[in-house]
Parts: sequence; C-alpha cells; structure tokens
Amino acid sequence: MQKSTEHSEVSSSSHNYQEHSAHQIPSQTEALSRNQRLDRLPINRAHKKLLVASGIGWAFDAMDVGLVSFVVAAIAADPHFQLTLSERSWVLSIGFVGMAIGAALGGFLADRIGRKTVFTATLVIFGIASAGMALSMTLVALLLARFVIGLGLGAELPVASTLISEFSPAAHRGRMTVLLESFWAIGWIIAAAIGYYVIPNTGDWGWRWALLIGAAPLLYAIVARIHIPESVRYLESKGLDDRAEEAVRYFEQAGGVSPVESPRQAPLTKIPTRALFAPQFRGRTAAIWFTWFFVNFAYYGAFTWMPSLLTEQFGSLTSSFGYSLIIALAQLPGYFLAAWLVEIWGRRRTLCSFLAVSAIAALLFSQANTVAQVLGFGMLLSAANLGAWGVLYAITPEIYPTRLRAAAAGAAASVGRLAAIAAPLLVPLMLTVGHGEKTVTFVVFCVAFALACVSALFLPEFRGKQLED
Repeated sequence: MQKSTEHSEVSSSSHNYQEHSAHQIPSQTEALSRNQRLDRLPINRAHKKLLVASGIGWAFDAMDVGLVSFVVAAIAADPHFQLTLSERSWVLSIGFVGMAIGAALGGFLADRIGRKTVFTATLVIFGIASAGMALSMTLVALLLARFVIGLGLGAELPVASTLISEFSPAAHRGRMTVLLESFWAIGWIIAAAIGYYVIPNTGDWGWRWALLIGAAPLLYAIVARIHIPESVRYLESKGLDDRAEEAVRYFEQAGGVSPVESPRQAPLTKIPTRALFAPQFRGRTAAIWFTWFFVNFAYYGAFTWMPSLLTEQFGSLTSSFGYSLIIALAQLPGYFLAAWLVEIWGRRRTLCSFLAVSAIAALLFSQANTVAQVLGFGMLLSAANLGAWGVLYAITPEIYPTRLRAAAAGAAASVGRLAAIAAPLLVPLMLTVGHGEKTVTFVVFCVAFALACVSALFLPEFRGKQLED
C-alpha cells in the first residue's frame, strides 16, 4: 500500500475515470450528459429536500445504535435478565454482525435494484426488529432481534451516502455527504435524551419503551418512498433514460436552470465486485478498508460502552446517561467543522486531521478522572471522531465508478463492521487487563485512531471532480 503506487494507479486509470473539475464541465451550449447537468447546478430546494429526507432515515439509524448502549446498561440492572459483562458485550456485538452482512448485501442490491428501493426496505426491516427487541423476554430473543436490526442498519448507511453523493454537484458533494452524516449526531443525541429521560423514569419497562420509540422508522418508510428520488446514474446504468431525464429536470427546475438535451445513454456493462481488487482499484480498496476497520473499532468500542463505563466510574446510571448526553452534543460542531473544511482542505487532509485529533482525545480520555475531565476530553473525542466519520462517508463512494459504487461502499462498511463486532467483545478483556479501569481500553482506541489516520494518507483525493460512470 505505497502512496506513490496509489498515485500512479490514479494517474493510469484517468482515461477511465474522466476526472474533470467542476469548472471544466462543458458550457450549456454543448451537449451535456445528465451527470454534467447535475454537476452544474447550484444547491437548491431539491437538494435540500433529498438531504433532509435521507438524513431523517440516517438519524433513525443513529438513534437505534445509540439506544442499545443505554438499553444494555439498563437491561443489566433488570432483575429478569441481570446480564453478565460477557452477555452485555454480545448484545452490543451481535448487531454489528448483522450490520456487516447488511452492508455488503445492501450495497450489492443497490447496484442491481436501486438505491431508493433498498433504502426504504431497510427502514421497514429495522423498525419491525426494534419493536421485536422491545418485547423480547429471553436473551436469545434479544440477540436475534438485535441481529435483524443490524441487517437493516448496515444496508441503509452506504446506500444513503451513495444516493446523496450521486445527486450532489461536484463542488458541493463532500459537504453534502458530511451534512448527511451530521444527522447521525441528531439521532445519537435523541437516543441519549431517551436514555436520560425515558429509561430511568418509566419503571421496569423503561428500556422497552425506549426500543418501541426506536420502531418509528416503520412509519417514516412511507414518507421516504414518496420523497426520495432514484439515482440518475443508477437509472442510466439500467437503460431507464426517461426516468433519469425526469429526475434531472426536477432538480434543474428547482435550481432555476434551463434544461438542455442529453444524448441517450447505452446501459452500462456491469462491473463484478471482484473488480475492487483490479490493479486500478487495489490500492484505494486496501486504504479505504483499513481506514474503515480502525475507525469502526475505536468508535464502536468507545461509544457503545460509554454509558456502562461511566456508570462503573461514577456509580450512578442516571448520571452516566446525563454525561453521555452532554458528550453526544459535541458531535454536531464536529460535523459542521468537517463539512466546512472538506471542500477547503480536501477529503484526505480533513480526514487525517480529525483522526489525529481523535487519537489525542482518546489518550487524554484514558486518563480522565474528574467529571470535568471526562466531559471535556469526551466532547473533544466525540467532535473529532464524528467529524472523521462524515468525511469517511463522503470519500468512500466517490472513489469508485457508478456500476461499482454502492457495492464498493457496502464492502468497505462491511469490513468496518467486522471491527465493530470485535471491539465490544474485547472491551471486557481490556477492562480486565486494566483492573477495571478504562485506561488500557482507551489507549488501545488511541492506537486504532492513529492507524486509521495512517491508512487515510493513502486515499486518492477527489475534491471538485466529477463522479465517473
């Protein structure tokens, strides 16, 4: 994985990628492809509507992932379950097993049956499963429901980021994708608020009510199906030119731009998923997979265990949930800063900077003993880590062509979920090594962030460049 090799691969494959900057797009007097017509548009109400509609689904994902970290702490204290440390780690990790499978399967299906179809189907899947988990009476039922929730969650995330990436103008694509990721912060904050206000105040059924709230995506799937358009690039790849033209004209009308005639596009030849390891993609595939792996390991290891670790440190479930809520609030400024920098510094530089700060923050958090230190270093970790997530979701789909994009994004996410499975399972072991203290645990997460930063250095830079078909 040599940086010089990666650069040569990018250069050698430039004739395939047609990497034109936004200012190099042909003038309106020339025949434009539909994708060039999308790239020339200003950000308008159609883009904002798509961002919000996709973002709400994204927020539901985050709310569900966040809820389980609070729910596990509450179930552990439920007399009916009384989960051991090992059982708690399995409840956390089994969802990521589902997410690993869902990410790979969802990306594969999105390239074959459409981004919109997969996106709305996943909302239904994890909404039903969340209600099922709320009504579970045994550990086996909890684990099964959590696994199915993971299938839905894992399939949705790479598909939504791909959809936003494909509709966004080249000059704003990174910022739009990071803003989509910012809805994760909203969902996690809602989860923390539910954990703080609902779980402790509704008796033995507190955690069940929390999960029933998490079933809300069932209703939202109807809204998403109506208001989210299908990807133009996907429609063209299937030879559905009339539907593709209709979608482009909708965005042009919203932007006040006169439509121009586009030549009909021949259906694109399918690229097999094994092309991820072809010479022109091999370097970037290795770099993005390593980055996804280490970011997932550090993030999910730290934040799924955060409420439980703070409960152990300060001896109060309610206080722990309150501290976790405050730490979660710092996610939003992290996202907004990343959204601003990603189009100024570029993807790679912004991602590496946020990962480096995440490593420093994890090291500082490992030594935090007072409430002020826990909140201060925890908020820094939260802001830096989630800003990095936003850039990671921005860069992943744009470094691959349309016919491989969703599958490639799903494959990277799936590799990341393998780390997300392992991290919660390893936390009890790390706590044992650290004699019950969080020091060793967060030093390990510091190292993981540092390795993610090194991996990200080898990613190609696609700021302001047109997506390849």
